[in-house]
Amino acid sequence: MSVYRFKSRETGDLVMLKDNGKRMLEIIGKDPSGPGIILPGQMTAAIDAIRAAVVAEEADQQRQREEAAAKGEPPPQFETVSLRMRSTPFIEMLQRCQQADVEVVWGV
Repeated sequence: MSVYRFKSRETGDLVMLKDNGKRMLEIIGKDPSGPGIILPGQMTAAIDAIRAAVVAEEADQQRQREEAAAKGEPPPQFETVSLRMRSTPFIEMLQRCQQADVEVVWGV
């Protein structure tokens, strides 16, 4: 699978490249190896997990920049598109689906 296609009856499909979709599923504790489902009752915890991962990634990157500056080294380079940017459409999808009480599926 080269992409993950997240589907729901409430929103349009959300397509992510394989590595990004896999990471998102791992963050929320879902098995990325096959088809799956996120139930409305699981969405609050999924959103909280993604937001916590974003905060952790940003804190880690800030620490790495500060360490490089302290050593007089050039700042480290990170991916142009951050986890915060990649996760925003997914969080929005989860929020809309939770409000509508519909599941999100992938790989089906």
